[in-house]
Amino acid sequence: MTIKRRKFLKKSVIGTAMAGSGLWGCTTDQNHNGNTAAASINPHSQSSLPIVIATWDNLKATEAAAEVLNNGGGALDAVEQGAKLPEADPQDNSVGYGGLPDRSGIVTLDACIMDHQGNAGAVCFLQNIMHPISVARRVMESTPHVMLSGQGALEFALAEGFEEENLLTEDSKQHWEQWKVEKKPYGEINFENHDTIGILALDQQGNISGACTTSGLAFKMHGRVGDSPIIGAGMYVDNEVGGACATGVGEYVMKTLGSFLIVELMRQGRSPQEACEEAIQRIVKRHPKVYREYEVGYLAVNKKGQHGAYGTEQGFEYTLFQNGNHNLFPSDYYLKS
Repeated sequence: MTIKRRKFLKKSVIGTAMAGSGLWGCTTDQNHNGNTAAASINPHSQSSLPIVIATWDNLKATEAAAEVLNNGGGALDAVEQGAKLPEADPQDNSVGYGGLPDRSGIVTLDACIMDHQGNAGAVCFLQNIMHPISVARRVMESTPHVMLSGQGALEFALAEGFEEENLLTEDSKQHWEQWKVEKKPYGEINFENHDTIGILALDQQGNISGACTTSGLAFKMHGRVGDSPIIGAGMYVDNEVGGACATGVGEYVMKTLGSFLIVELMRQGRSPQEACEEAIQRIVKRHPKVYREYEVGYLAVNKKGQHGAYGTEQGFEYTLFQNGNHNLFPSDYYLKS
């Protein structure tokens, strides 16, 4: 995925086809207080398993995950295989090999993974390993810990047989050299040069898993870690309820624990769409002066296979596999003017 393809498409045709209001469709439902209320429903949502949903135009990722599920595999294997595709793609500047570096010209990676039993693993500030999602899974399955960071994460990965390699491609290096000349401040960093790959899957048995992987904000301060490796922020799943994942500027996802919030809202009876909208509303309410500058997008899926998607502004899109079909859909968004 190139930078151009990943731009937050402010004037895209798919965006103008969306409803003008914040609610795409409504149905009578019970809200979290037990009162009858209008629940927001994603117009593309259906109740069917298996399902794979991923942030952005990640058809290859959903295809890889779907192949696992169609062959009888579990959701955990599906999300790992799905996440590995963009991690290995040198044309994708947001994750793994080819990811845009920090201000020092170093590619640092964050990732987390979680299964239907509540097990979780994560790595942050990892360098020189192409597949941080697989290292995160190894942390989950081979250690008593949830997260390893920096040099310790690298040493663990090497001990587990992962190979060390240079992840800075010539293309990403040129973008970094250009940034050094322009010296854009942190506040101007947006979806044009960063986005997280989040992926959720429910298998044929109805078990859920999730994964999240990123190279983080382009040209970030050396040592910065965002929401992506943090369970409950960048991604969270609960096999009784469903799951959620985030993309965008992680500082605002962390400040509201957006993915955990969405799952808890679904536990209380909200639809996936309604829960995503409420999570964005939390950001807007708590950061009214800056939310227009720092984009965030959320995806959610419940145990029925129904899904939701919502962003702060126009351009967030997602890839969905369901009923044997792969589709790219635009997300609804808060900022209509």
